[in-house]
Amino acid sequence: MKRTVFSLLACCLFLACLPGCGSSTAQESPAQEPAAEAVTADPPAPKTVVIDPGHQARANTDQEPIGPGSVETKMKVTGGTAGVATGIPEYELTLTVSQLLRDELTARGYQVVMVREDHDVNLSNRERADIANQSGDIFLRIHANGSEDSSASGSMTLCPTAQSPYPIGVLYSQCRLLSDLVLDGLATATGAKALSVWETDTMSGINWCQIPVTIVEMGFLSNPQEDVLLNSPDYQADIVTGIANGVDKYFAQTAS
Repeated sequence: MKRTVFSLLACCLFLACLPGCGSSTAQESPAQEPAAEAVTADPPAPKTVVIDPGHQARANTDQEPIGPGSVETKMKVTGGTAGVATGIPEYELTLTVSQLLRDELTARGYQVVMVREDHDVNLSNRERADIANQSGDIFLRIHANGSEDSSASGSMTLCPTAQSPYPIGVLYSQCRLLSDLVLDGLATATGAKALSVWETDTMSGINWCQIPVTIVEMGFLSNPQEDVLLNSPDYQADIVTGIANGVDKYFAQTAS
């Protein structure tokens, strides 16, 4: 009898171990769904900064309208000024600084378009604005100042007025913000006196623009001390850092 009971128990245990046997309440685990792939957003496209190294080796005295629809005209492009101490012409200084700025902005992740990379060009102020309009998010026009007063010094920027009769007027707020931030960055990095943001509708290279624009007057080549500074590599590096910092802040504040 004991042997029979033992055999029955052993048989039950064997059957319980077979697939599909065992407790009637046991349920198969549901099949696991494959994990969904993580969705990642594409990074934003880099902003494009157009840089215009002011002037060129030879002026073009032909006339062009000062802005869209204007009957007033100005020279297509002037030759600029020159350093009273160094003798270096403005068009050389602006290209040197603009190329350094291009490299700095590229290193910070921007795309950069240069209006010119050579002194031997013939580009009017309207044509320079047209280049910026075709590809840019903002337009930086790099210049140096001059004055009959040799003691005049400091940096300034230029932008259109809120009452501009040209299409750029609708972008006044952006132009003013860009001009403020670039001037502040430049003055902070160099220690130069920040003169002002000059609002004006007299600049062809601004009036023909369709994107936010500022003219950067880095300093006075008519001031012997500032002329030497503007043409020194260390000071140029500070100028570039300051302008780039202003560009960073502009895009940070207009990101939304």
